[in-house]
Amino acid sequence: MSKPSIAPPEPSEKAGWRHLYNGYAEFYKVPMDDRIADTVWGWLHDPAHVLTGLLARDDGGTPIGLAHFREMPRPLAGRIGGFLDDLFVAPDDRGSGVAEALVEAMVAHGRAHDWANIRWITAEDNYRGRGFYDRISQKTPWLTYEIKL
Repeated sequence: MSKPSIAPPEPSEKAGWRHLYNGYAEFYKVPMDDRIADTVWGWLHDPAHVLTGLLARDDGGTPIGLAHFREMPRPLAGRIGGFLDDLFVAPDDRGSGVAEALVEAMVAHGRAHDWANIRWITAEDNYRGRGFYDRISQKTPWLTYEIKL
């Protein structure tokens, strides 16, 4: 496969995006329904919302990967950074450079917006993803905590 094309999702690509997003939710064993997916899809197409999305497309224009990310204030640095919320590549396209292309596009977005860095979290047992992340980035010493509301 040649390098995938990367761009924000078009309104006509909702079904392809949803297929990938369902796969992402299934990977993390998170229930997905129309309300959640429609909310996220709406955020991706609302210029006033902080969430940004990218789709990777194969040579035929079929969505094969997604990235959702956003600005994140860094008060101690007095800078803006980025936070990667979701990164998913269709199982048949893993290892073909799709994830790298999505991250490269996200990094280009961050540089264009003068971000200091991009951070993310992943599951401890996401071994394949962690292998990729270890190759392209530096693991931080920070632990993640959460209060459910």
